[in-house]
Amino acid sequence: MQYFIKIIVTALLVVGISEAGKRNQYAGAVLAALPITSILALTWFFYETGSKEKTAQLAGEIMLMVLPSLAFFISLPILLKKDWSYPAALVASSGVTFGCYVMFFKILSVFRPG
Repeated sequence: MQYFIKIIVTALLVVGISEAGKRNQYAGAVLAALPITSILALTWFFYETGSKEKTAQLAGEIMLMVLPSLAFFISLPILLKKDWSYPAALVASSGVTFGCYVMFFKILSVFRPG
C-alpha cells in the first residue's frame, strides 16, 4: 500500500506542475525547479530507514548530482531556439547530460577513489 501511495503522490505532483506551467510559465518553472522529487525521495527514504545519517548522506549525493544535470537545462533551450524538433532536442540534451555525468563520475573518482 505504501508503494502505491508513493506512486500516486509523485504522479499528482508531476501532473500538477505540468498544469501550472500551462497556466503560468513562471509558476510552472518555479514549481519544477523546486527539488520536489528530491524532497519526496528523501522523505520516503527517511520514513523507511529512520536514519538521519543516511538521509543526510543521500541529500549530499543528490546535491552533487545537480551539477551535471545543469547541462540538460542549458542545452535543451539552446537546441529548441535553433529550431530543433522537441524530440530531437530532448534526446540530444539527454545525451549531453549523460556525457556530463560520465565525465563527472570520472572526476569524482579522482577525488573519491573506491
